[in-house]
Amino acid sequence: MPAKNSIQQIRQALINFAEPGRKEQQERYFKTGEGEYGAGDIFRGVRVPKVRKVAKQFQGVSLDVVEELLHSKYHEDRQTALFILVNKFPKANDSMRERIFKLYLNNTDFINNWDLVDGSAAQIVGAYLLDKDKHILRTLAQSELLWERRIAMLSTLHYIKQNQFEATFQIADILLNDDEDLIHKAVGWMLREVGNRSIEAEEEFLKPRYHTMPRTMLRYAIEKFPETKRRAYLNGKI
Repeated sequence: MPAKNSIQQIRQALINFAEPGRKEQQERYFKTGEGEYGAGDIFRGVRVPKVRKVAKQFQGVSLDVVEELLHSKYHEDRQTALFILVNKFPKANDSMRERIFKLYLNNTDFINNWDLVDGSAAQIVGAYLLDKDKHILRTLAQSELLWERRIAMLSTLHYIKQNQFEATFQIADILLNDDEDLIHKAVGWMLREVGNRSIEAEEEFLKPRYHTMPRTMLRYAIEKFPETKRRAYLNGKI
């Protein structure tokens, strides 16, 4: 099927799932106002399960189609493109995985909200780099682009799930003094995920740092700790 036809069909499928009034809710929730992190983003009003359904329906489209869709001004179009890549990646050969990885990193300007990052970074960037040098994560963590820094942090979730924590701690250290609340939350979340598997490993990282890390980051990191220990961290008495 010609690429143009595929794009039109995907967009029409999304339009068919749009719900009246939901577009405005999404634009408030994802902070699209002037000066907010999602400023200027436009929504169609489609729920995530429906976006996933469309992505599954069209997961056989070419990477050229996916890249064009990823350049759309509509949030759900970009999300569909990312879900298609996530669906393709586990079944792809090494050459195709490399193409998906490069397409992803070449288009980070369009992976420009937290849900887009969180639904794709670990499954693509993290998975691709599993048995490779991870210097690119350190580079992303030092980027001026908020979303590249979040990609770096969220990518390490792939390793956490396999009880490999080194990359998470390396990226967390780089981002420890980041100015953005969305990065504080991402770092704290990944540290909490480490703690869900090894509270000892998480505490080894936290104890020399918790006094100076942003409060939001700390709260996220210790959310699942026993109450007595959680309060001790918050009160600086560890």
